[in-house]
Amino acid sequence: MQRELNEECAVVGIFNHSEASKLAYFALHAMQHRGQEAAGISSGDGEKLHTIKDRGLVTRVFDEQKLKTLKGHMAIGHTRYSTAGDDSILDAQPVYARYDLGQLSIVHNGNLTNAQEVRGELIEKGAIFQTFMDTENLIHLIAKSSQKKLKDRIIDAVHKIEGAYSLVFLSRSKMFAVRDRFGFRPLSLGRVGDGYVVASETCAFDLIGAEYLRDVNPGEMLIFEKGKAPQSIQVFEPTPKHCIFEYVYFARPDSDVYEQNVYEMRKNMGKELAKEKPIDADMVIPVPDGGVPAAIGYSQESGIPYEMGIMRNHYVGRTFIEPTQEMRDLKVKMKLSPIRKLIEGKRLIVIDDSIVRGTTSRQIVRMLKDAGAAEVHMRISSPPTTDPCYYGVDTPDKHKLIAANMNTQEICDFIEADTLAYLSNEALLRSVNASDTNFCTACFTGDYIV
Repeated sequence: MQRELNEECAVVGIFNHSEASKLAYFALHAMQHRGQEAAGISSGDGEKLHTIKDRGLVTRVFDEQKLKTLKGHMAIGHTRYSTAGDDSILDAQPVYARYDLGQLSIVHNGNLTNAQEVRGELIEKGAIFQTFMDTENLIHLIAKSSQKKLKDRIIDAVHKIEGAYSLVFLSRSKMFAVRDRFGFRPLSLGRVGDGYVVASETCAFDLIGAEYLRDVNPGEMLIFEKGKAPQSIQVFEPTPKHCIFEYVYFARPDSDVYEQNVYEMRKNMGKELAKEKPIDADMVIPVPDGGVPAAIGYSQESGIPYEMGIMRNHYVGRTFIEPTQEMRDLKVKMKLSPIRKLIEGKRLIVIDDSIVRGTTSRQIVRMLKDAGAAEVHMRISSPPTTDPCYYGVDTPDKHKLIAANMNTQEICDFIEADTLAYLSNEALLRSVNASDTNFCTACFTGDYIV
């Protein structure tokens, strides 16, 4: 599926490794799916921080020569999709500053729900902002804190912010990782060589050869200092409310998120969907790539054969040639192509992970029927997306979310499918071995935590 929701961001921190910046680069490459607008790395050698950031993909921003300038045994990195701020280079991360204790770089995955309120108070007290990012609030809060140690200034700062954050800080000699009390956004801890790594997804560990140790706990701060094991401080009482959309949509299938494998969770969603919303058909096909694991699960549970009826072109980037509706419709055809000889005359169950605006789903249904499909039954491996996210996911406004404005039959008519059905919220929670007490499902229920 062409992504209609945009990922949050990815963060990584490497500590006590001779090639820290290179490992950060490869980790960001593994997590590129979480943000394609900008990338950046700050490294530290015990005396000075070095920072390179720019717009574009990780492979565009960095090359061998640039990585050589990022010296030191520790590094933090970030890939960005703008959930707060705009798309200027000033809003790329890491956010870097000099202040009375020295130098500091910060990377942030998430979104601060009280960012404008905090920003206004800081401006009233004389703060001058260089960017539109909520992350910059933290620089000012730390700089203005009366505490003597950076550790205590960070604790001060996070007690003044609300919302979703997985943060990694780099000073000239230490690295700090902090997760909000709810654990909205994922953050894992691993060991690499004699050093340590924290990252948004464990797929980054796999690429750099790191051993997964555990997840950073909600409300926990980890302090990394040379010659010592990471120090853990519980800054907040943990109240887990993990983002369930990581399982539905965002995370790479080969990652373990919230200590469970994403691929297995998505397959479970397909199995639950087959139990809840069965229909007689000739084959199950996914909308690639997001619908693949759920389609396999649906096929296994229903006994209906699984086929790759749609091929995806992975070499299509963004196109800005969109002056007419006809040209916009071409974007789906550029990415997805049906196998006519396979689907012609067949009754299809088409599995996708979500429907946001509905326009992409309608184009897919039309494409399949134009290719000769006898029937197209859409099955969605998540509940209807009815509400925007304020915790680090760039969802459209409520009036642009089709499920907030139409019932299921109306959406079915709009996308021109023969039938349409969604996974229920209860079945989704069963799929991930959870209850609504430890997951945030606000995008499906409107029940906001903060």
